[in-house]
Parts: sequence; structure tokens; C-alpha cells
Amino acid sequence: MRKVTEPMMKGLPPISNLPSLPPQDRAAILDYLFEPCVPLHTLSLELLRDKSFADYDDLISSIGIQLSDLAESTSTSDTQWLHDILAAHPRLGEKKVDSAQSSAEQAHLKGDEGGEKKSLADLNTLYEQRFPGLRYV
Repeated sequence: MRKVTEPMMKGLPPISNLPSLPPQDRAAILDYLFEPCVPLHTLSLELLRDKSFADYDDLISSIGIQLSDLAESTSTSDTQWLHDILAAHPRLGEKKVDSAQSSAEQAHLKGDEGGEKKSLADLNTLYEQRFPGLRYV
């Protein structure tokens, strides 16, 4: 899971304010920390409203627990829900990236003349053939 660094904090409200924020603001925080993803909103918006967190790393860990619970579930709907959340993350090396975090993560690939980007595209394809419905991230 991602750790919240000081530059990331500048775009986030104090953690103690989360329960009082409207749902669309809590969803925007999830989008900022992870990726824009309605299934993640469905999973975690209540958590952001109902639980107190020590800091954003604590929030991220709590969402990690929710995702682990989906992964360990025997329910096919939970498995599909998890796959939908994971699919919100862009493929490594993909041109279209929705979140600022993913843009920053993939910035070193801009200007790559085919080397690393091509390797990532090949790995994406192999992974998705081997694990249908999942994304190499």
C-alpha cells in the first residue's frame, strides 16, 4: 500500500475532518489516495465516515484490510468487486492515467522511446493473459 508523503498531504484535509465531510468529498479523498473508482467508494465511504483514524497511513491500512477481506472471501461477487477495484489502477506504462498519484509514479516513462514502455506493455499483456480480469500494476 501507498504511504502518504508530505507533498501528498497538501491536498488532503485534516484526518479528523473526514467523518463530517460530504460523501463526494470523501470519495475525492479516496480518488486522490488510490484511483478514481466507484466500487472503492462503495466499499470504503462508510469507513471514512464511521471510523476515526490516527493519520492517513492508518486510513490506507484500514482500506487494505477491507481489500484483504474481499480477497479472502469465497463469494464470487466479492472476488468480482475486488477485481473491479484493482482494474481502476492504470496499467504500468499506459498513456491515459486518471490520478495525480499514478501520473507521478509513471512520470519517468515519459519520453521513453520504446524500451521500458514496450517491456511494460509486453508484461501487461502476459499477465492479463495468465490472470484474466486482473491487471499488472
